[in-house]
Amino acid sequence: MINRKSLMVPMVALALSSVALSSVAVECPPNCAPYARPAPDKRTFRSEAVDRALAALAARIADPQLRRMFEACYPNTLDTTVRKDGYVITGDIDAMWLRDSGQQMWPYLRFAKEDAKLAELIRSVVRRQFGFMRHDPYANAFYDTARLGVFKNDETAMKPGVHERKWEIDSLCYPLRLAHGYWKATGDTSLFDDSWKRTVRVVLSTFKEQQKKTGQKTSYRFRRKAQNPTDSLSNEGYGPPVNPVGLIASAFRPSDDACTFQFLVPSNFFAVDVLGKAAEILSKVNGDEVLAEECRALASEVSSALKRHAVVKTKDFGEIYAFEVDGYGGALLMDDANAPSLLSLPYLCGVSSKDPVYRNTRRFVLSKANPYYFEGSALSGIGSPHTGLGRAWPLSVVMRALTAETDEEARQCLEALVGSTAGTGFIHESVDVNDASKFTRPWFGWANTLFGELVYDMVESGRIAGRVLKML
Repeated sequence: MINRKSLMVPMVALALSSVALSSVAVECPPNCAPYARPAPDKRTFRSEAVDRALAALAARIADPQLRRMFEACYPNTLDTTVRKDGYVITGDIDAMWLRDSGQQMWPYLRFAKEDAKLAELIRSVVRRQFGFMRHDPYANAFYDTARLGVFKNDETAMKPGVHERKWEIDSLCYPLRLAHGYWKATGDTSLFDDSWKRTVRVVLSTFKEQQKKTGQKTSYRFRRKAQNPTDSLSNEGYGPPVNPVGLIASAFRPSDDACTFQFLVPSNFFAVDVLGKAAEILSKVNGDEVLAEECRALASEVSSALKRHAVVKTKDFGEIYAFEVDGYGGALLMDDANAPSLLSLPYLCGVSSKDPVYRNTRRFVLSKANPYYFEGSALSGIGSPHTGLGRAWPLSVVMRALTAETDEEARQCLEALVGSTAGTGFIHESVDVNDASKFTRPWFGWANTLFGELVYDMVESGRIAGRVLKML
C-alpha cells in the first residue's frame, strides 16, 4: 500500500506518459528550474558516449522540468567533480570520499566499453581508491596531496593526505563494488595486479581487526573536540563495547555520525556482498584460490552472524532487520538516509527485494515507527541525525524509487524529487520537509548522479511508459 500523502509536493505536475516519452517539444513554465548544466568548455570531463546517450534519452522526456534536471544531474559528476589522475571530489567539499566517488562513477559503467577515455577515468579512480585504502584503511576521505586539512587535530593516527579518519565499513566496500562492476562491464582485467591483491589483504585485515575478537581496544581510536557528540567516540575513542559474535564493528555510519551500537547492520550486509565479489575476481582473474577462500570464509562468518543477531521480532511489522546491534542483545530500530541503509539493501548489498524480512523492514523504515522518517508538505522521506529533525534526504527518496515495489511508487517518488529542489534543479543533501528552500549542500555530486541514474533506468526500462505524473 503506497502512502500517497507521504510523497506529496505542491509543485507543477509532470507529464510522463507514452506521449511524454517522445521528442515533442514543451515550453518550460515560469517556475521551471533554469538549464543548469555547465557549458562544454567549463566541464571537468567530457564523454562522447555519455553525451550521446544523454541527448537521446532526454529527447524522450517531454516534461521540461524533469528533462532539465536529468540533463544537469546525470552528468554532474563528470561535469563538475573530476580532477586529475582519478581524483573525484564529492562536490562542495574539496576532498575525495571513498564512498561518494565509488557511487559517483557507478552510473557510467554502462558506457565504459564503448568509450576508452571514460574507461580510463574509471580505472584511474579505482587505482586511486586502492592507493588510499592501502595508505590508511581507517580513513573515509582523502586529499590529492600530502597535506593535513581541517581535521588535523583529531585524536587519531592522522596521516598526510587524509582529510578525515572516521572508520566506516562502507568506505572499503564501495571501491570493491566499483572494481567488480568495471570488470563485468568491460571484461578488462588490467586493474587486478599485485597492488589489487595487496588492497584485498588490507581490507581483510581491517575487517578482521574490527570483529574485535582480541578485545575492544584495537589499533583504531578516534576523538574530536566538537559540539556535536556524534562526531566523536566514547570510551577514550574506542567507542561503545560490542560482543565479538562475528560481525564487523563500524565506528561511524555512512552519514559520518558515530554509531550507537557499532555492529552497523547494512554495512555488514555490504561487506558480505563485496567480499563475494572480490573472491570472484581473485578466483577467475588472478587464480588465487587461497585469498579468494579467505574472502569467502569471512563473508560466510559475517552472513551467519547477521542471521543470528540482526533480526528483531516486532509487534507491528513482524521480523525486521535492526539498524545497529551490539551482540549483547541491544538493537537500534531506525534507518538513516545515507547508503548503505536498510532501505538500500537490494540496490547496494545483494539482499533480495523478495526477502520477507527485508519487506517487513521496508514497511517499518517508511513509516512513522522509524524515528527518522519525516513527513511534510514539501517532501517526505528518511532523514538523519547528521542534519537534524524535520529534514528528509532526497537520497532516501531516490533509494525508495530504486527499490520500489510498484511502478506507481517509483513514479510518485520521482514527482516528489522534482518538486523539492527549491527551483535549483539539483538534488540536495537534506530538505526541510515543510520548506524546500531550506536545504543543505547545494552541490552534492553523488545525489545528483544517483537521481540521474534513476531517471535513466525508469525511461530506458519503460517503467513509466503509459503512466501520467500528476498532482497527488
